[in-house]
Amino acid sequence: MTSAASPAYRRLSVEERRGQLLTAALGLFAHRPPDEVSLDDVAEAAGVSRPLVYRYFPGGKQQLYEAALRSSADVLNRCFAEPPAGPPTERLGRVLDRYLAFVDEHDAGFSALLRGGSVVETSRTTAIVDEVRRAAAEQICVHLAVERPGPRLRMLVRTWIAAVEAASLIWLDDGKQPPPRELRDWLVDHLIALLAAGTASDAETAGVVTHLLAQETPDGPVARLARRVIPVVAEAAHLL
Repeated sequence: MTSAASPAYRRLSVEERRGQLLTAALGLFAHRPPDEVSLDDVAEAAGVSRPLVYRYFPGGKQQLYEAALRSSADVLNRCFAEPPAGPPTERLGRVLDRYLAFVDEHDAGFSALLRGGSVVETSRTTAIVDEVRRAAAEQICVHLAVERPGPRLRMLVRTWIAAVEAASLIWLDDGKQPPPRELRDWLVDHLIALLAAGTASDAETAGVVTHLLAQETPDGPVARLARRVIPVVAEAAHLL
């Protein structure tokens, strides 16, 4: 009896092989801090030899990590891309859903990336992370219908993005509680509250909020937050 023929071997192209190695590296960096991942680990995960990894990434682990980080940054940038149609807070909710799904999938790697202190952290890796933050800020401003935000509004948006990062890390530390949808809604409320507070001292922010409110629905996040907060604020004002 003749044995069944084994699957035909197909030589991968340069781009296919590089993509295979990056996929293996991303899988490892997603769940282990970069310092704990070796080239041997990547080679084993990809089913190739260590010299082959060096062939495609002659800079070793540092080059491979930066390439993996760039790939993750591209995914994160796409998370923030959302068509500018419909209520802004609903768009923001969809953006945060994608962002939190990424954080959930890449938990340990995400923590290592944002907390820093890794031996593979360099000015280049820091620049990639900062690029993601700037791209996120630009996308949020798109949804706020502001092309060139002034210093106060720009600071407000960047402050919120920093809060999102911090909340994501705390969420991972706390066993991913509360559930993602609750965290998403809380982060949307946080931005609304920051914008509302900013109207008191910045005319540009006040104009942004007026424009945002005109696009919101009576049962959307802004209205729900207002119904919860206004009674509390009114009571506090009464006690002053």
